[in-house]
Amino acid sequence: MARVRVEGFTISLDGYGAGPDQDINNPLGVGGTGLHQWLVTTRTFQQLHSDAEGGTTGIDDDFAARGFKNVGAWILGRNMFGPVRGEWPDMNWKGWWGDNPPYHVPTFILTHHARDPIEMEGGTIFHFVTGGIHEALERARAAANGKDVRIGGGPATIQQYLRAGLIDELHIAISPVLLGRGERLFEGVDARALGYECVQCAPTEKATHVVLRRQGHDGA
Repeated sequence: MARVRVEGFTISLDGYGAGPDQDINNPLGVGGTGLHQWLVTTRTFQQLHSDAEGGTTGIDDDFAARGFKNVGAWILGRNMFGPVRGEWPDMNWKGWWGDNPPYHVPTFILTHHARDPIEMEGGTIFHFVTGGIHEALERARAAANGKDVRIGGGPATIQQYLRAGLIDELHIAISPVLLGRGERLFEGVDARALGYECVQCAPTEKATHVVLRRQGHDGA
């Protein structure tokens, strides 16, 4: 059964999923890159972003790799696509990742400002959705063609889908860093009341991996 998943979303020890003051030089906010020390050295990340051989294996890489298995479409908030706000000032901006983003499937961007789709290398097609989270999910499910839909973030986007009861499973990586400020993932969200429970916990040197699943949504 196709699921709606959050995979590899990393938060700090004090609960922040992004640092403050996001801009072109700090796409994850000030200090935000420190969240992902568990990820960037893995074989999965190295192959996705640099075509390099090598990279670490083990628990961190296992969780990184599972995030791409059976994913047929992604949904991202606009901040995950770029630093600009309001009307699109520059149609040449095609995202943080260069010509070949790591998604390789249809990817739906939540925004209030319409824009034509952008076809990138590697199979990624960015679609810009102005009708809200339900429209984005409906279109993503259709594009996924029976595979899972991955909600990529940021925190506000995940919160919207959580509150609407639309996420079946979350893999959260808790990084041993403090950000102090930024966007908290579970701000105003009562995950227990929404039916989530912890079904897996796996610590490593650079993160503690936690899998939360809604009761009755085990993917069977």
